[in-house]
Amino acid sequence: MYHESDDLFSLKLHYCLQVLSSELTHRKKKMANGSEALIKAFSGIGIDEKAIVSLLGESHPEDRQNFRKGCRDFFIEDERSFERWDDHRVKLLKHEFMRFKNAAVLRAMHPWERDARLIKEALIKGPQSYGVIVEVACTRSSDELLGARKAYHSLFDHSIEEDVASNVDSSERKLLVALVSAYRYEGPKVKDDTAKSEAKKLAHAIKNVDKKNLVEDEEVISILSTRSKPHLKAVYKHYKEICGKNIDEDLTADLIVLVAVHCLCIPQTYFCKILDASLTNNADKKVKKGLTRVIVTQADRNMKEINEQYQKLYGVSLSQKIEVTANGNYKDLLLTLISRGK
Repeated sequence: MYHESDDLFSLKLHYCLQVLSSELTHRKKKMANGSEALIKAFSGIGIDEKAIVSLLGESHPEDRQNFRKGCRDFFIEDERSFERWDDHRVKLLKHEFMRFKNAAVLRAMHPWERDARLIKEALIKGPQSYGVIVEVACTRSSDELLGARKAYHSLFDHSIEEDVASNVDSSERKLLVALVSAYRYEGPKVKDDTAKSEAKKLAHAIKNVDKKNLVEDEEVISILSTRSKPHLKAVYKHYKEICGKNIDEDLTADLIVLVAVHCLCIPQTYFCKILDASLTNNADKKVKKGLTRVIVTQADRNMKEINEQYQKLYGVSLSQKIEVTANGNYKDLLLTLISRGK
């Protein structure tokens, strides 16, 4: 038969074990939550700097080990019994840490310098980035493009036209040189008969694309590089009336011409597509850069229209999409710039 003191001791021991078990459970839960929070802070577009400072700064060695073991996307189990960073992931994270810095630097730049540097970078990176050259040439006003050309002279001791002509050795050269050289009329007047006639010419050129590449067709180059944007929007409208569908539906094989048409005729839709592609989970580095480029360059220009078109196309606001996709200071800067268009 147990003495009362033995019963009391058993109760106290049972209570202590319950407390210890509860603390261990709480500790494990806290470690798991911390690991999940760290994974989230390191994931997405940009880095959640505040969360990383808090979680890594206050963490214990076992917390960080738990994070490493639980995150196989970031760490690899080494044969010598430790978890090491995946080299490719480290490289990607460096880009994510740089994202805020790059956005801030671009935002602070004079718009002329910014556009000149965007064109220079696209020329260095080659054919897959030529769309950025078209974007700058076709979505800026005549004076803005002229300013970028002046800045290019100062920065690189060459003209944009000269560098495009000497660096682009593909069939897109003529069209790209013509677009960056343009100084378009920006008034409202449009000759509707001429617009209709040129819509027919474009339809004929597209129909006979097997005989002559569109980017080398002098008629196509002339229309896209010399006509005003209101005129080209009229051409876009007449093409649909003549052919029964939008011109972009017939340009899927000519990407540079397609980008030019989008930028000249439906720029808000073009920017929305760039933004949405950059916000997808599996977007590559080049595609993700479009997010910074579009928001920084358009924050003082067309952000209101872009916001409205994005909501219309995708059923969610651009700010909501960025809120759940981006992180940290980078996210805060993007949301601040987007709010300028509300």
